[in-house]
Amino acid sequence: MRKQKFYVVWKGRKPGIYTSWADCEAQVKGFEGAQYKGFESREAAKIAFKGKYEDFKSRPSSVRQWLFTPNPPMLPSLSVDAACSGSPGPLEYRGVNTETGEQVFRAGPFPGGTNNIGEFLAIVRGMEWLARHKLDWVIYSDSDTAVAWIRARKCNTQLARTAQNAMLFQLIARAEESLKNFRSFRIMKWDTKAWGENPADFGRK
Repeated sequence: MRKQKFYVVWKGRKPGIYTSWADCEAQVKGFEGAQYKGFESREAAKIAFKGKYEDFKSRPSSVRQWLFTPNPPMLPSLSVDAACSGSPGPLEYRGVNTETGEQVFRAGPFPGGTNNIGEFLAIVRGMEWLARHKLDWVIYSDSDTAVAWIRARKCNTQLARTAQNAMLFQLIARAEESLKNFRSFRIMKWDTKAWGENPADFGRK
């Protein structure tokens, strides 16, 4: 049996929440600049309708699933993630405010990287960003490997150094040096199964 979906129309003939694609389509088809998206639950649709289309348009429908769980992530907090096209390949990473989805930093793409390196650099960049803004927030990452590297204060990558990824290894060295300034870490694992995609996910899966 096909699962029920709920469609939010932010901009259309009649904005609102619809329980069928046919009803949603009637509001947006042929409507210039229509803004709409499907969600997995009525609760998620209600939350989305109160927000802005821009916060949801390029995100998987499971994003913000954590809003409806009995044990949600801590707020306020920072969520970080990385994306790499191939391994090695072009790498980028970013951090967002978990609660609002606002992007607070982004770096890349850098050639010749790996996802784990990006996750490591994202956590360190997040720590620096919080320190600079004097914020005592938890950082969420969905990478066990990167978190282990942070606790070891060492990026234990097996990636070979090349002329192509020289800049990336410079960033790693700076990050390892930066870690020496932090006596303790407030880093927690993002529970993808319970909460859906990490809010910093690039949506390329």
